[in-house]
Amino acid sequence: MTISTEFLQSDLFNWVVLPLLIFIARTCDVTLATLRNIFIARNIKKIVPLLGFFEVLIWLVAVSQTINNLHNIACYIGFAGGYSMGIFVGITIEGKLALGKQVVRIITNQDTTSLIAAMSEANMGVTILDGNGAKGPVKVIFTTLKRRDVQLVDQLINKHTPNAFYTIEDIRNSNQGVFREKQESKFSFLRMLLPGGSAA
Repeated sequence: MTISTEFLQSDLFNWVVLPLLIFIARTCDVTLATLRNIFIARNIKKIVPLLGFFEVLIWLVAVSQTINNLHNIACYIGFAGGYSMGIFVGITIEGKLALGKQVVRIITNQDTTSLIAAMSEANMGVTILDGNGAKGPVKVIFTTLKRRDVQLVDQLINKHTPNAFYTIEDIRNSNQGVFREKQESKFSFLRMLLPGGSAA
C-alpha cells in the first residue's frame, strides 16, 4: 500500500497527521531520555547506550520533520506537546517499575518490639541502635529494601509506632543484606513491560 502524493500534500496530512506523528515521536524519544537518566541514577547502566541510540534516532526524525515544515505552527505544537508528554510517560513508567533500593531510618522513643518483630516476619533486614534525642533515649532502626517494599514499611510504622520519625533515602549500590525475596538481575525489571508482568 502506497501513500499518494495528493494525500501527503493535503491539509489533513499537514495540519493533523504530521503534527500527530511528530507528537508521538517526541513522546517516545523524551520517554527514553527520561528513563535513561533514571537508569543512570539507579546504577542500571548496561541498557543505557541502547536507549540512547533509539532516543537520538527518533529525535532526529522529529526534528527533521519540524525543520522541513517551519511554516506549520501545528508542528511546533506537536513537538512541544510531545516533549511534555514524554516526561510524564517516562516518570509514570519508572514509578510503576519502582527500580532501585532505599534505606529507611526510623527514630522513635516508643516501644519498638512489635515493629521489629513485624519487619523481621516480613523478612526485612533490621539494624537497631540506641541513641539520645532531644527528649531522651530513642531507638534508631535501619532497613534497606527495594523501592516497591517501602509502602509496606510505611504501613508497619503507622501501625506499630505511629508517632515515629522516619526518613527514606535512595541508594545507588548495596552489597549483601537481607531482602524480602531472592536477589534479581539488574534487567529483571524488563518483565514489568511484558503483558502479565508483575512487580512481586
